[in-house]
Amino acid sequence: MPLLEITPGETALFTANNLWMMVATFLVFIMHLGFATVESGMCQSKNTTNILFKNTLIPCLGLLTFAAWGFNLMYPGFAEGDSGWFKFAGFGLHQPGGNLSGDASGLYDYASQGYTYWTDFLFQGMFAATAATIVSGAVAERIKFIPFMLFCGFFVGIVYPIIGSWQWGGGWLKTLGFYDFAGSSIVHSIGGWGALAGAIVVGPRIGKYVDGKVVGKPAHNLTLGVIGVFLLWLGWFGFNGGSVLSANPELVSYVLVTTCLAAAAGGVIAPITQYFFSKKFDLGMSLNGILAGLVGITAGADSVSVGAAIAIGSIAGILVVLSVAFFDKIKVDDPVGAVSVHLVCGIWGTLAVGIFSLTPDKTIAKQLTGIAAIALAFPVCLAAFYALKLTVGIRVPAEEEIHGLDMVEHGVNAYEITTHS
Repeated sequence: MPLLEITPGETALFTANNLWMMVATFLVFIMHLGFATVESGMCQSKNTTNILFKNTLIPCLGLLTFAAWGFNLMYPGFAEGDSGWFKFAGFGLHQPGGNLSGDASGLYDYASQGYTYWTDFLFQGMFAATAATIVSGAVAERIKFIPFMLFCGFFVGIVYPIIGSWQWGGGWLKTLGFYDFAGSSIVHSIGGWGALAGAIVVGPRIGKYVDGKVVGKPAHNLTLGVIGVFLLWLGWFGFNGGSVLSANPELVSYVLVTTCLAAAAGGVIAPITQYFFSKKFDLGMSLNGILAGLVGITAGADSVSVGAAIAIGSIAGILVVLSVAFFDKIKVDDPVGAVSVHLVCGIWGTLAVGIFSLTPDKTIAKQLTGIAAIALAFPVCLAAFYALKLTVGIRVPAEEEIHGLDMVEHGVNAYEITTHS
């Protein structure tokens, strides 16, 4: 429609909606710094540069891949009669209608006046890169740099957008009635399945499991861990609040309340649960409890009651503790608990929508179907990691792992210790 036919009120609403979506995008972007600090702080100092480098390149590679074809795989424009399993809208970014010269044709119609095409791409691109970042923590301290980045390109460019299209792209899961508001499954459990596949194929760190016992490899910098978790919590204001897809004042504020209460509940319950096992109040487990609560509420932040949000976060806080212990029991080494936080609590949060939703159309059966379908990410990622293992190799040599990845892979330590005579 011509620019002159847009009323001042419509222009103001469109501007407010788009501005909030851009702010939400900025908040999701800062989550990459959160992941970088959490992962580096919770691992050994000798691998800090390696972890920071991976988390620096993931959003770079992710955005380029998503721009080249991932966005059009995830949002291909399924039409009536399509199977809803696969469609591709072509390479590159192409704004539907309108241009930068002032012609508003199609601009205000895109996303029901919620935001522009360009804002949509950037917001969704940040989500895509976040899913790949989840994998990084689970394979930290022993995976080769180049093979890992090759996997990330495959994951962001193929796995995430195709599975994501089934729900957020209007595919068959959306038609079925499966519901995932902001990504407990679409982002977190897809990333969690990739993380589990990677941890299995690359194997545990040297000395992690000895004579049937779990040997602790303490976090080298809990300060970084705390900073990272609070950056992630801040980013979740955009992650969940932006998923309203407009600046609707009531719904955005409600989503932020349920999000924060679930996080708070997880942060309190997880260390209490851990105390029963270790008789210590574990800061690291409280941090994972906060993240578990955030992941758990993400699928239903807009559609559950305040009390249910607290219950979801509390149960997530319990699950993350039990899950960490379980994976250590079966010798799946996950240095930062990424599988427990993102996969286990992502599944829980998705199922919780069917249990606690305020509307009857969101059922347990529909949610279970979606959970099972999204689990297809696991065999695909497992095959990808095995293919890399058999071709270029994915694990660093034992000597390099013992010495630390920083110097051998990157030629610089994150920390230089100097002595004075």
